[in-house]
Amino acid sequence: MADLEVDVLIVGGGPVGLAASIECSRHGLTSLLVERHAGTSIFPKARLVSTRTMELVRSWGLAAEVERVGLPREDSLAVGVGSSLTADDFHREVAPVAEDAPHSPTYTYICAQDKFEVVLRGLAESLPGADVRFSTTLTSLEQDGSGVDAVIESASGRAGVRARYAIAADGGRSTVRDRLGIGVEGPPPLGHMISIMFDADLVPLLTDRMCALYFIRSAIPCAVEAVDNQRRWIIQTGYDPDEGGSEVDFTPEFCVRVVREAVGVPDLDVELVGVMPWLQQAVTATSFRSGRVFLAGDSAHVSTPQGGFGMNCGIQDAHNLVWKLAAVLAGTAGEALLDTYDAERHPIGERTVGESLANAFITFRMMEGELSMKEAIAQQAGRRSCEGLILGFHYDSAAVVPDGTDAPAVEDPYRTYVPTARPGHRAPHVPLTRGADTSSTLDLFGAGFVLLTPAGSGWAQVAKEVGARTGAAITAVEVSADGSTEVVSPVWASAYGVGELGAVLVRPDGHVAWRSTAAASADALSAAVDTVLARG
Repeated sequence: MADLEVDVLIVGGGPVGLAASIECSRHGLTSLLVERHAGTSIFPKARLVSTRTMELVRSWGLAAEVERVGLPREDSLAVGVGSSLTADDFHREVAPVAEDAPHSPTYTYICAQDKFEVVLRGLAESLPGADVRFSTTLTSLEQDGSGVDAVIESASGRAGVRARYAIAADGGRSTVRDRLGIGVEGPPPLGHMISIMFDADLVPLLTDRMCALYFIRSAIPCAVEAVDNQRRWIIQTGYDPDEGGSEVDFTPEFCVRVVREAVGVPDLDVELVGVMPWLQQAVTATSFRSGRVFLAGDSAHVSTPQGGFGMNCGIQDAHNLVWKLAAVLAGTAGEALLDTYDAERHPIGERTVGESLANAFITFRMMEGELSMKEAIAQQAGRRSCEGLILGFHYDSAAVVPDGTDAPAVEDPYRTYVPTARPGHRAPHVPLTRGADTSSTLDLFGAGFVLLTPAGSGWAQVAKEVGARTGAAITAVEVSADGSTEVVSPVWASAYGVGELGAVLVRPDGHVAWRSTAAASADALSAAVDTVLARG
């Protein structure tokens, strides 16, 4: 008999593991999260919270807190480049991400990981069914046909854990992935990197140069990142082992020199906070699943820092996976539903890693002088607009019922997002009114399925019947153009492509599962639910 029994064991307490814990609680699952470090990250390793992640943060009730501890919105949009922060050749450009506002009730934000994790941890620990343990190491992991057995160790001793499933969110050097024998694919490491976190009074030097990110072509090429745009900053630079470089070269004296050269002030008062070596990679695991164990986040895909995609892609992994685990554990879905996790997330992980690599190549070309500073900063700022990647991705799997329509054709699928309710895509944001309040279609989605339909179509009654028959939680929402229902939008039916009689079934992760323009039919909806949930 195990000391602890839970539905889901989560290995890793970074943003992805904490997101998985939050989602488990929202879906009524018990979970145990174990993290070997004593607390949340002290380094702001990731900073950008994408529009899609902010939508999830908003659904968790954390948007105001994340915005409070993040950078002001106006400071999140600019990118700079120069031979130093104070040099005459400095160029600054504002990324055009404000253009994306109509596509979401929220927007891209910069919130350093050390603060973001604290916000996520606070929520995770407060939710029912969650057991979050830091300073706890996984020492053994085995699985059989009905569950996962693990051994964990902490200052209080050893304990055995029995879980129905496990999620490995333990980073790019995942010990769980290694235990499972899952390999990775991608180019060799792109660079041996060093992050130098420091405090310095730079604001008076940057009165008209304030940015979220700076690329510096000094004697020691580097990137400077704003942590709070007040006193705390990070420099990222690298070394080449083939040329005799090593992380031990980065003594306190040398790190101060790097900072002063990047700023362009030889006698700058610098207080070092920490130094962290890391490997810049762009690799994807060959599989995101082995039996009852699933990889998520950096254990599944490691992106370069350029673009800020890695953490966000990992949080989407958790959002995609947990509702499926809950449906299977509740008995409303067949085990085959879990196969769709790899089918859906693996292509997205590969694409995300590839796009981060494309961003990195711009930086490499700039640092090597192949691009002028002005050319490089224009490209860097342009690549900050990536809503095609962030919101436009879609799934093709057995958990989606095609409706015969084609995906929107766009010239640049990285930058350009075209809202569509085609099955497999994120259900688009459409403003709604509910009484005196203004909200979004995204506010309708949660732990169960949602059927959206025009008022009086008959699909709401059908949803009740199918929900009762299948045991699947389906909430029907009728949307009117004339105010005859609680939820009102004059453009929703057109935006979702359902006509006057149709309906859209949205999965718990906010992606469209099925769409119909036909009259209400219990058989049609029942067949769709059975297909999506792998019933039969």
